[in-house]
Amino acid sequence: MRRLEEFVPTGKRLLRCGYTTGTCAAAATRAAADLLLGGVYVPAVEVRTPADISVCVDVEKAERGDGWARCAVRKDAGDDPDITNGVMVYATVTIADGDQIHIDGGEGVGRVTKPGLDQPVGAAAINSVPRQMIRACAREAAQAHGFVGGLSVVVSIPEGTSLARRTFNPRLGIEGGISVLGTTGIVRPMSEDALVSSIRLELGMRQAQGDWHVLVSPGNLGLSFARERLGLPTEHAVSCSNYVGEALDEAARLGFRSLLLVGHAGKLVKLAAGIMNTHSRMADGRAEVLASHAAMAGATREVILSVMNAATTDAMFDVLRAGGLADVVLRSVMARMADVLSLRAGDAMRVEAVMCCCDASLVGMTPGAQELMQDVWGVNPTTMEDFQVGEPLVVVPERSMP
Repeated sequence: MRRLEEFVPTGKRLLRCGYTTGTCAAAATRAAADLLLGGVYVPAVEVRTPADISVCVDVEKAERGDGWARCAVRKDAGDDPDITNGVMVYATVTIADGDQIHIDGGEGVGRVTKPGLDQPVGAAAINSVPRQMIRACAREAAQAHGFVGGLSVVVSIPEGTSLARRTFNPRLGIEGGISVLGTTGIVRPMSEDALVSSIRLELGMRQAQGDWHVLVSPGNLGLSFARERLGLPTEHAVSCSNYVGEALDEAARLGFRSLLLVGHAGKLVKLAAGIMNTHSRMADGRAEVLASHAAMAGATREVILSVMNAATTDAMFDVLRAGGLADVVLRSVMARMADVLSLRAGDAMRVEAVMCCCDASLVGMTPGAQELMQDVWGVNPTTMEDFQVGEPLVVVPERSMP
């Protein structure tokens, strides 16, 4: 099997990257579309990922019938301990009416049963970025063969049905299989030692270059929000993945004067309960945090139960908004988060946090976050008017994040 020769340095070791199920689905789609439209079997296809890295993927299975073709590629997660590593990802492509590309899930791909996820209820659990990649590969194949009609793509992962039992999918409201995921198309190794070493290395580099105030985020969504919605410079930001506690400890040890944490509420809301490793396998607690603060705000039993039963953090916020409690609950959560972060970091370093949602809207800030952004990062106060916590609490973005 052809391997991705892209590596993440971690001390004296290099961990090999892999590619996501979304990249696999896109590669299988391109191979199947070429086979259907051109009658050509290709042993490998190249996919350009959103991370701007080209991936060459072997096509391990291919078959063709009257008006359809089906190809499969094998998932390569690199050195990441991904449960989907080695599974076969299939794409079946058929001719469809019209001129659109239709995408659906087949065997082993879950179905969304609760609101608040990336896809609507009833849709296959194939997230937005993989859908864009699949659609792009299908169109490239159509153009290459001079085809102007419509195509239907069905993605299947036969092993997904059994694998789903080892994930949080059923709890999230995804039934019958796994999700087709990936925001960059590339799987970067999730070795805990490697990631913590990387965090320490990045913070050390920032200090060595004379930076005493640092922007930290768990991942791409938080960084995009910081850049696109808050106007913060992110070129020297440090990614902490799930290891918020380790990032705080190291930044305090190195003598940073302030740390601004920006990230998605699905991770950061856990901090209000003192959960400093935000990976779901370590602890969840999102619903418990919001439900307990709702109870302190006088929420009814019905509202509290609805929060506890919601599939996602965004859905929990919807429950709170419908009950008229979102403002007071988020203020309470952010105040508690500020106390927890300050306790972990110590008195010498100032720590503030900003939480956002998947739609690039603001959820809340710790009490001193706006002042820190103004004083340290030079954010113009007039640009912050729409980001007051509670008035309005959630702001619909003027443009989508990349």
